Amino acid sequence: MEDKEVEYEARFNEEGKVVLKKKSDIKRGKRSRSSGLKFELKVRKYWESKGYIVDKWNNNVDIENNKVIPAKRKYNPFKKVMTIGTGFPDFIVIQFVRDGVYDVIGVEVKLNGILSKEEKEKCRWYLEKKTFSKILIAKKSDKAEGIEHIDFSEKWGKSLQDKKQASMIKFIKR
Repeated sequence: MEDKEVEYEARFNEEGKVVLKKKSDIKRGKRSRSSGLKFELKVRKYWESKGYIVDKWNNNVDIENNKVIPAKRKYNPFKKVMTIGTGFPDFIVIQFVRDGVYDVIGVEVKLNGILSKEEKEKCRWYLEKKTFSKILIAKKSDKAEGIEHIDFSEKWGKSLQDKKQASMIKFIKR
């Protein structure tokens, strides 16, 4: 009899149910995660080399309750560790401007530079509440440093301004 390589691997989800995953997808996921972490470290070192103070942001936004909350910690049962740093955005970058004045920037690291709808809402919330002076999305590029920063307000800010204007027009018409 010929030995066949198993194509799927059985895993258990949070509810204890068996989930079959393709081994090729598992390998791809591992590579994606490791390249994402490697790029995140590169972005952190970039900002630190420019003289900024960089820290991992361990908070998240609860849009329904309209407040900042601590990010949930995730438990990895295989490595038996709690992972921290699942906040949004990834980093808080602080720059001294003058006595008593600092520029506080949120930096989200995305290899492709694309934010989900939920992430865009969170960015808008942070900017409206003036938690950050600006939010930058770090993406991989062909530049010398290998990093390109996209200003959230410049790329997606128009829709934010349009929504504010539309709500003001509705308010005025009433």
